[in-house]
Amino acid sequence: MKILILHGPNLNLLGTREPEVYGSMTLNDINQKMIDLGKELGAEVICLQSNHEGALIDALHDARTWASGVIFNPGGFTHTSIALRDAISAIVIPVIEVHLSNVYAREEFRHTSFISAVCKGKVTGFGWRSYELGLRGLVGQVKG
Repeated sequence: MKILILHGPNLNLLGTREPEVYGSMTLNDINQKMIDLGKELGAEVICLQSNHEGALIDALHDARTWASGVIFNPGGFTHTSIALRDAISAIVIPVIEVHLSNVYAREEFRHTSFISAVCKGKVTGFGWRSYELGLRGLVGQVKG
């Protein structure tokens, strides 16, 4: 089983970007935790990050050929991208939407996700553990 963990815009700045909102853990720290957890759960985890919408779409399209599922934090594109929504809908494999912060406790515009309706599930507000919970849930779904 192979799982793609896909990080959207500005997540490369984790650890220094608004640590009061996103925590002090870096993206590399999160990736390593998910790779280690994947091994524990019997899954190979591949992590990618991009600040570019088209690169995220390409990664989703490519994942359909090799991944059992995707953990996806679309960042700010959550609230703006119909193109990412359509890419998720098109690839058929399960996608879990994750967010570090509780988007519903933040600005009103963050309460709307164009992504959620085409995802298998959503985890929000648990910091880096949102990825952990998403990965555990996805692996459980894939294993049946």
